Order: sequence, then structure tokens, then C-alpha cells
Amino acid sequence: MGLLKRLKPDNYVLAILGMVVLASILPIRGQAAHAFDLLTKGVIALLFFLHGARLSREAVVAGLVNWRLHLIVLATTFALFPALGLLLQHLPTTVMPTTLAAGVLFLCCLPSTVQSSIAFTSVARGDVAAAVCAASASNLFGIFITPVLVGFTLQAHGAGFSLPAVEAVVVQLLIPFLAGQLLRPLVGGFLGRHAKLTSYVDRGSILFVVYGAFSEAVTHGIWSQVSVLQIVILALVCVALLAAVLAITAFGARALGFSKQEEITIVFCGSKKSLASGVPMAGILFPPAQVGLIVLPLMLFHQIQLMACAIIAQRYAARPAEVAPIEDPALAKV
Repeated sequence: MGLLKRLKPDNYVLAILGMVVLASILPIRGQAAHAFDLLTKGVIALLFFLHGARLSREAVVAGLVNWRLHLIVLATTFALFPALGLLLQHLPTTVMPTTLAAGVLFLCCLPSTVQSSIAFTSVARGDVAAAVCAASASNLFGIFITPVLVGFTLQAHGAGFSLPAVEAVVVQLLIPFLAGQLLRPLVGGFLGRHAKLTSYVDRGSILFVVYGAFSEAVTHGIWSQVSVLQIVILALVCVALLAAVLAITAFGARALGFSKQEEITIVFCGSKKSLASGVPMAGILFPPAQVGLIVLPLMLFHQIQLMACAIIAQRYAARPAEVAPIEDPALAKV
């Protein structure tokens, strides 16, 4: 029953789908759309301020000692994923339209999640401290690395290194994040006591961006550009992409001699892609008319990764308790 509960779409996923439906029926237009866009940019800036203020420097410093694990997670997130994404670009456009293919490559350039990576690592009895560090480092580096990867891999789709795009990343993402880090001693305690309130901003900002993006996409005829069959094919592509990364990280961690707990951390932190970072970045890096189709693969991948990792976490958690704390590296492959 617990597994079935984890497989169900959560309320947040349903809320995101609700924004897509709302935008399809009542898209925001004209001056209202311009005002909504300014409001969304402000909410995104607040989101990254909160990310900076909530990121514990002590946890990051403590976790940096396991540099091999973090290097593997970063390599998986920012090298393996983009390489697989480039391979998927060879699919014929009759199977996957160009913009959807660009969306798949975009999601491959994104950082890992934080909350779900840590949560699944904890459920599977992995190295939670290392997961906190690895997921946080991925999101921190993603602010710099993701726009660079997008610029190199997606120049043909209007996401190159234009000065406005660079300025937008700095103003909307980097400066608020750094401000949050600087003000953490003053606001960290308040945010810790009001975690529920800050989660509303975290999740609400995504709903804002999704509604705005799909409103723009609907006015440009998004549902005439993609069919139900293409969405099904896209979902299968996301499943194949996730399965490949899960297999490579699991077998790779064992081949490199990591313990079972470390393997779990690598699998869950290396296989995730962040909806919270990806949707705002898409709004900055891509033309407004393309954002709806660009984030569609990410929205599908997000739900698929939650469902798949729920099953995998349960399987890891079911292993005998006596092998969870591994002291002898020679026993890591047992």
C-alpha cells in the first residue's frame, strides 16, 4: 500500500497539470500577460533568494570530504545526461518535433533535485549527509553550468549566449541566490521555523511560470504542434533516458568500489532533474513562444523519476539491515 501511495501523482503534480489546463482554457494575454510576466520574474528571484538562504554552508563543507562521490554525481548530471540527450537528437522529427527534442536536451542540462534526492536516499538507507551535499552542490553549480551547456548544445533553438540571457541569469538567479547566502545568518532561523511558508513560495513560483509559459504557448498553437501519440513517445523516451542513467550509476558505483550506502546516494542524486530550477531557467533562456513545449519533457520526466525512484528506494530499503552500515570496503560488492 505504501508503494502504491508513492506511485500516485501527488497534489503538486496535479496542480501543475491544472495550470496547463487553465492556460489552455483561459490563457492570459496582452497587457495582463506583461504584468504577469513581471510578477513571475519577481517570484523567481524570491525563489532563488530562499534557495541561497536555506543552503547550509556547514552541511556542504562537511560533505565535501567524499570528493569521489560528488565528482561522480556532477559528472552524471552535467556530462552523462547531456551526452545521452545529444544522442536522442537523432530521432526523426516525425517521431519527436524539433522543439520537444530541444526540451529533452534542455532537461539533460539541468541540475539534480534537492528534496526528492535526499528523501529517497533516506528511505533507501543511503548516505544522507553525502546526499545533502551532492544535491546542494549540483543546484549551486547548475546556476552557472546549465546556461553554458544550454548555450553550447541548443544554439539552433534560440538559447545561445545572448547578452540579455546572461543578464537575466545574473539578475534573476545568481544575485538573489548570493543575497540569500549573505543574509542566511539573519533569516536562516526564520526560514527554518517557517519551512511550510517557504515551500509555498518554492512550489507557487513553478505554478506561476507554468501558467505563463503555457498561456504563451497556447496563443501560438501548442496543441496543434504536438499530438497525443508524440506525447506518448516522449514519455517512453523519458523512461528510456532515466533507465539508462539509473543502470549506469548503479553498476558504475559498484565497479568503482563505492559502498552500498554511497551507491544509493549516487543513484538518487545522479538520476534526478530539477523541476524547481528547470522551469524558471527555461523562461529565461528560451523565447516565450517555445517555453511551453520546452518544459513539457521536463514535466513528464519529473513524474516518471518520482514513480521509478519510489520503487527503487523500496527495494534498497528491503535489503537486510546488517549490511546497511558497511565498515570494510571489501564488503561493498556483497
